[in-house]
Amino acid sequence: MSPVERPAHGHEKAARAAHLSVLCAEVVAALAPRAGEVFVDGTFGAGGYSMALLDAAECQVIGIDRDPSVRGRADRLAAAYPRRFHLVEGRFGDMPDLLAGIGIEAVDGVALDIGVSSMQLDQPERGFSFQQDGPLDMRMGGGGETAADIVNSRSEAELADIFFIYGEERRARAIARAIVMARLEKPITRTRELAEIVARVVRGVPGIHPATRTFQALRIAVNDELGELKRGLAAAEKLLKPEGRLAVVSFHSLEDRVVKRFLDRRSGKQAGASRHLPAAKGAERRPSFSLLHKGAVTPGEAEIAANPRARSAKLRAAKRTAAPAWPDDDMREAA
Repeated sequence: MSPVERPAHGHEKAARAAHLSVLCAEVVAALAPRAGEVFVDGTFGAGGYSMALLDAAECQVIGIDRDPSVRGRADRLAAAYPRRFHLVEGRFGDMPDLLAGIGIEAVDGVALDIGVSSMQLDQPERGFSFQQDGPLDMRMGGGGETAADIVNSRSEAELADIFFIYGEERRARAIARAIVMARLEKPITRTRELAEIVARVVRGVPGIHPATRTFQALRIAVNDELGELKRGLAAAEKLLKPEGRLAVVSFHSLEDRVVKRFLDRRSGKQAGASRHLPAAKGAERRPSFSLLHKGAVTPGEAEIAANPRARSAKLRAAKRTAAPAWPDDDMREAA
């Protein structure tokens, strides 16, 4: 990467149009940026973490995002911070390969904000939300199955599993049955259409739409979000230098459980040896992280009042030790 330079201050106001990410100050405090260090914002989105890191120190930030619609915001940030910010299009689970492509083999910090962004929710054409009608898409990138593909092609049992496992929806079987019956008449292609089908079989509670868990489950399935999170955590472990910092913000229990288990195992809070490995080999594994906080950090009342989306957010952070990264097979077993 090129030498660190101060941002062009004439561009800063335009760059600050990006929204402030949830728990942004806490993420920056955990990553503790210093001059000359290199950070990865693995879920660039609107650029909130990237901008906060660039403001905090004369560091460099590599943004990663699979959503091509973020390019405009990334270009504005690159103009505001010449030679200090660069966007790479792709999945954060592929961080080592993506960074190797621009000549970076190790970094000082990684930030991840897991889940759908508020910008994506606000775009009806993306199909993430039932608040406004739109095509039943939900893809964060441009390829692969859409939510409509899944809803119209999977069996009743497969749909029920998706809703129960990824949405923790107790009425998963009833929803799956209702969808299969509805698609016999015509394919389900719109967000409002699906939301109405779900609402007929799920009793709502105040403040929560009956289709909330179903839409969450479909989004996770479409984008393989839990698989991507596991790959991303393992990738960060490989990329971080000794003393490098990892900060992960999640928004529901499924994501947070993956992060907690990963960091607990890697920090020695859980037994590290795999039952599928010889004892001697398992015993060689030394903690690759040390936890920065006793538990999860959550937003304060002021942030929740300003941004209701922050209510369920949890930040977990850790510092990389000098121990080798654990093998990938451990990630599969620990999940």
